Amino acid sequence: MPIVERVKRFLQSPNGRRLTDQGRRMAADPRNRERARSMLTRFRRR
Repeated sequence: MPIVERVKRFLQSPNGRRLTDQGRRMAADPRNRERARSMLTRFRRR
């Protein structure tokens, strides 16, 4: 089974949906957004 299909199946499972919702909630937090931006700028400098 191709990896893309496996990922799709996981995301449609209850566990995948739970993790997706958790990720969305974390991404909505302004502090987490700022952390992600600062990490990306550090990686881009290298």
